[in-house]
Amino acid sequence: MTHQNYFVYMLTNGDRHIVLYIGVTNDLERRCSEHSLGEGSAFAKQYHAHKLVHFETYPDPESAIAREKQLKRWSRSKKELLIARSNPEWRNLFDEMYAFRSAGGSR
Repeated sequence: MTHQNYFVYMLTNGDRHIVLYIGVTNDLERRCSEHSLGEGSAFAKQYHAHKLVHFETYPDPESAIAREKQLKRWSRSKKELLIARSNPEWRNLFDEMYAFRSAGGSR
């Protein structure tokens, strides 16, 4: 049996105070690439949300979808606190993951 990870992720745009987009995927690298190329959701495309600022990993799609729904119900301030705990500088985590992979890191 193959182990599959599912990801709940949050994106923002250059001015992080405008928008937070929450999504779920089974391939975080592919999905973030799609968003950065403007091929993500219409909402993310409209607001130029392609900066990955938070993600969580789940073993099954049901858990990931449940968490996505939970986060979408949270207030903006609660979402910002979650991001601040794991990524206080609001760095673009996709850039860091891609740089690691390009430098010969394993996936």
